[in-house]
Amino acid sequence: MLYPLNTETRIVIDLSGIWKFKIPDEGEKVALDVPLTNPIQMAVPGSFNDQVANAELREHVGEIWYEKDFTISKMLNDQRLVIRFGSVTHQGKVYFNGEYVGEHVGGFTPFEIEIASEKLNIQNNLKLCLSNILDNKTLPNAVLQKKNNKKKVIPNFDFYNYSGIHRPIKIYSTPKTYINDITVTYDVDGNNASVKPKIDVKGDYDRVSYELYDDQKQLLLNTDQNEFLIENVKRWQPRNAYLYQLKVNLHGVTGEIIDTYTEEFGVRTLKIENNKFYINDKPFYFKGFGKHEDFPVIGRGLNEAVNNGDFNLMKWTNANSLRTAHYPYSEEFMYMADREGFVVIDEVPGVGLFNKFNVDVSKNKDNNVNTWDIVDSSSNHKQVIEELISRDKNHPCVVSWAVGNEPAGHQEGARKYFEPLVSLAKELDWEKRAVVIPNIINADPDKDELTGLVDIICLNRYYGWYINHGELEEAKVNLKREMEKWHEKYPDKPIMFSEFGADTISGFNSVYGTPFTEEYQVDYFNANFEVLDKLSYFIGEHVWNFADFETHPTVRRVDGNKKGIFTRDRKPKSIAHYLKKRWENK
Repeated sequence: MLYPLNTETRIVIDLSGIWKFKIPDEGEKVALDVPLTNPIQMAVPGSFNDQVANAELREHVGEIWYEKDFTISKMLNDQRLVIRFGSVTHQGKVYFNGEYVGEHVGGFTPFEIEIASEKLNIQNNLKLCLSNILDNKTLPNAVLQKKNNKKKVIPNFDFYNYSGIHRPIKIYSTPKTYINDITVTYDVDGNNASVKPKIDVKGDYDRVSYELYDDQKQLLLNTDQNEFLIENVKRWQPRNAYLYQLKVNLHGVTGEIIDTYTEEFGVRTLKIENNKFYINDKPFYFKGFGKHEDFPVIGRGLNEAVNNGDFNLMKWTNANSLRTAHYPYSEEFMYMADREGFVVIDEVPGVGLFNKFNVDVSKNKDNNVNTWDIVDSSSNHKQVIEELISRDKNHPCVVSWAVGNEPAGHQEGARKYFEPLVSLAKELDWEKRAVVIPNIINADPDKDELTGLVDIICLNRYYGWYINHGELEEAKVNLKREMEKWHEKYPDKPIMFSEFGADTISGFNSVYGTPFTEEYQVDYFNANFEVLDKLSYFIGEHVWNFADFETHPTVRRVDGNKKGIFTRDRKPKSIAHYLKKRWENK
């Protein structure tokens, strides 16, 4: 799937801004052929939840309506027009000029709807009916209840169910014959790379030509061959990005350009060998974070300034990588990761696949109910893997696909559920990037069903917090024991921490190193590192979390999850300075 770009043959119209917004009363039917009645204003992109000053609206579960009027120039009448939705959480039905035109399930990947020319006016109306309902079929997975005649989502996950139009809605034009998709494949041999683009074209054309540009946008070659050599290729490196641009041109019989599109890509190699992860034949150690798309007021909505600020803070800490926990992040974020040279574990929203999940993992109990007898999300899970790989296949920053997070991997049926999903990810990805499923402590080496499927053992571990709370010496003993068991069972697989952390209140201090203080957070990580730094097969540390983030309230969550290295508004805690120094030469 190609990101909308303005080119010589394409025009992009961004519908970001203020939209009309309405949550209908119970039983109210929304008319499609007239404007929404009594709407309020809502900024797009952005979660609706934190833009309203009304608790009932904020916590609404169910039907949500957005509306936008816009103008299309008659100059585009002879073009193919597509409406592209970057992210509609979690299900969206689309109505164009009063008529239903399509829908999509899944809140974190883009979808497109082509608008037939006969339905197009100069003045147009777009309505979206959203649903933020989550249940045992959706991703994320949750329990849907009804209380006092109102729907309520009980999440099997530890972040707030922000809802709305989270990424831009854009209208873009193409010619009737157009480039539908580009996959940039290549083989590296020493200092050279043989590039083999795969082009999907819709319509009739005579030939395809390619222009290759370097990182400074200097033309390197122009060819009609669909395989060409880059001599003395410059590699995309962690924290030292180098990006080529491939311009693809469709030509008609007289040589004219029918359609053109430019795709950025980077050349780098990946492999796992001898308990190490290699990028460009050099061992790579993951230093970085789990993250969330989460910021005050905008919730999960795209904001390029926030993204840019976050990357600069991550660079300040000397991090080199991150995981898009627990869902695909915006395309704009991924392009920024490419340019900044950040290594990314790209995750689908396969979270919540643990019946009766408790945010305090020490309290997770099976309750004689098997998750895999209840969960019915496999078709949606398959769909989002297909959509994510289609979207992100050309990003050099992506080195691994995470097809789930903390599932009940210790319960019978986990392997049956995940094995086809892991196989699908491998099948769809020409590069065969590593597949991971971050593991929850309930699925320990003796009970786990899933680690045999993955390429890297990713562990979410909280010794010293949920387990051995406040007892760091005991935590070190138990952590060491578990790590040795994993290595004994899977001696050829590298191991990394995809999560570890401790809730910390910024400005809460104590000479005694009391839990929740900034001092304890530093002591907690130091204790973990004492164990991990002695393990030759350990390849990385992703701290949980980059910044404090919003969650649903529980007795463990006061104003959200406080495990951030930064506060929610990005002020550093003491641990940020500790990690900056550690990672400087790690």
